[in-house]
Amino acid sequence: MAVREGLLALLSDGSRYGYQLKTGFESATGGVWPLNVGQVYTTLERLERDGLVTMLDAAGQKSYEITAAGREALGDWWQAVPLEDPPPRDELMLKVLMAIEHGPQHALEVLTRQRTALITLLSQRRRQAHRRVASSPSSDAQALSAQLVADALAVRAEADLRWLDLCESRILAASPNRKVVR
Repeated sequence: MAVREGLLALLSDGSRYGYQLKTGFESATGGVWPLNVGQVYTTLERLERDGLVTMLDAAGQKSYEITAAGREALGDWWQAVPLEDPPPRDELMLKVLMAIEHGPQHALEVLTRQRTALITLLSQRRRQAHRRVASSPSSDAQALSAQLVADALAVRAEADLRWLDLCESRILAASPNRKVVR
């Protein structure tokens, strides 16, 4: 979630102070995306400059409110479908593509290290997810957000593992002598 759109989404429920936006964002994202309060105020300044929010100053206390243009921008964001053409810049993808440039043996070694790390990470995420589910009531909105984030991270790790398997099979198939040691 982009911070900009996240703040607009929070402001769509009513005016808030900067710190309320910080804690609201962190709560909505299950606590996995902490925000620096300075980042919140910098983003609010940009949103105000762009006419998407207005700042209200009551006795030195600044609060922010979404404008009609802000609601329109937020509506556009809700309707937008993220496209991945070209694929996003992803460190794992870049690492594998660069490793291939150093030969199939090096690429397979990189794949093995990445696969091992992902399996470990996936195992940790699954354990954390089970603990979270066991310790939080299902009606808690922050717990639900945290669970959904954990699920997304686990599914992405699984997808990365499948992709690494595909990379390995293609590298082996493309190797001229096919006698690459694994």
